[in-house]
Amino acid sequence: MTFTDSPLVLKEDTVLSANIDDYPGGIIIPIDKPYRWTSADVIRKVKYQAVRHFHKKNLKVGHAGTLDPLATGLLLVCIGKATKMAETLQSHDKEYIAGITFGATTPSYDLEKEIDRHFPYGHINENAIRDALEKFIGEQDQVAPLFSAKSVDGTRAYELARKLLKEKASGQQGNPDGPADFDTAAEKLIRTARIRINSLELLSFGQKETPDNEKSKDKAPEGNASSRINVTDNSGLGLPSAKIRISCSKGTYVRAFARDLGEELGSGAYLDSLVRSKSGDFDIKDALTVEQAVGILAE
Repeated sequence: MTFTDSPLVLKEDTVLSANIDDYPGGIIIPIDKPYRWTSADVIRKVKYQAVRHFHKKNLKVGHAGTLDPLATGLLLVCIGKATKMAETLQSHDKEYIAGITFGATTPSYDLEKEIDRHFPYGHINENAIRDALEKFIGEQDQVAPLFSAKSVDGTRAYELARKLLKEKASGQQGNPDGPADFDTAAEKLIRTARIRINSLELLSFGQKETPDNEKSKDKAPEGNASSRINVTDNSGLGLPSAKIRISCSKGTYVRAFARDLGEELGSGAYLDSLVRSKSGDFDIKDALTVEQAVGILAE
C-alpha cells in the first residue's frame, strides 16, 4: 500500500488500517452534520471512535468551520496531521441552501428564538426578491448576529445576547420596543467584517407550511446531547419563505444575510433552514453520515 503526505479523504467504501502513521497527511472526513447537533457533538462522537480504532489517546481531531446546531450539511472533520490543514480548508468559499421566512424577526435570526416582531410582507414576491438579491453581490461589510460565537473582547457574543434577553425580561432595558435592542447592540459591540457574496439564486418562493424541525426529525438521532436546543414552530402563521442558493466567502453569516435581505425588502426576515452544500472542492453529495464515519472507524 502506498501513502503520500496528502490527507486521505474518507469515503463510504474506505478500509482503514489501525496505524495512524500509515496516513502521514492525516484523514479528512466530509460529514453531513445532523440537525440539532453542534459541530462539537460530531467531533466528540468521531474522536471517541477514532481513538479506539488507532489506539492513540492523544489523537488530534477537529473541524474546518463550525455549523450552527439548526444547520445541516458539510462539516469537514480532520484527524491527525490533517488538523494542520483546518485553517486553510476553512478559508475556502462555501455554498449554502438557505430557507428564509419573511414578515417577522427573531433575536437569533433563526428558529432557536421566538418571533419578537412582525412586519408587512404582502408586497414581497419573486421579482422583488430577485431585484434585492442583485444588490448583495460582491464585497460588503456585514455585522454578525449577536447570537453567534463571535468574540467580543474575549467574551462570546451569544453570552452578551443572553444577558440582554434577561435584562429585557426583567424590564431593565430602556427601549420598550425591545427587538431593536439586539441589532443596536450588535452594531455597537461587534465589528463589521468584510465578506464577499459570489452569487445568489432564488430557487423557490411560497407560503411555508411544514416546520423544518418536523421535516428534519430523522436528522436528529435519539440521545444526541443537543436535542435540548429549542426550535420554534411558526408554520401556523402562513408566512412566505424563499429558498436561496448562496455562494460566499469565509466568515459570511447567512443568518445576518437573512436579516439584511428582510430589511432591503422593507420587511423582516429570519433563517428557517440552512444546508452547507459545498466547502471548497468538497460537495455534500460525497459526505458521510455520522453513523457511516463511525462505522468505518469501528471496523
